[in-house]
Amino acid sequence: MRANKARDTQPERRLRSILHKRGLRYRVSRRPLSDLRRTADIVFPAARIAVFVDGCYWHGCPDHYRPARVNDRFWQEKIDGNRARDRETDQLLTEAGWHVMRVWEHEDAAEAADRIEAVVRGASLRS
Repeated sequence: MRANKARDTQPERRLRSILHKRGLRYRVSRRPLSDLRRTADIVFPAARIAVFVDGCYWHGCPDHYRPARVNDRFWQEKIDGNRARDRETDQLLTEAGWHVMRVWEHEDAAEAADRIEAVVRGASLRS
């Protein structure tokens, strides 16, 4: 598992490139809440928006996740734990006043950027 990148994955880089070209500025791989050990892939601190780019296997994508064939109990528990932590993270950040957005790695980066941009620009208008 050491070979799996924690940040700067290809889906993240594609999405960040599009957002940057659209003039949006953000922080990469940051904790939205300093006292919470959870790192968002893209953070818009002023707008209080945290974006997570979730891998289909690691987060159990309903469209692409396929159970492991070897050591299946271990991996199922691992994926279930990831899903539970994702839900908890969403809840904790929402309660703290953050807007949480999740993007699957298989999603079209331009469409995901459209959704993110709409929320970020909408948030900046309200500020």
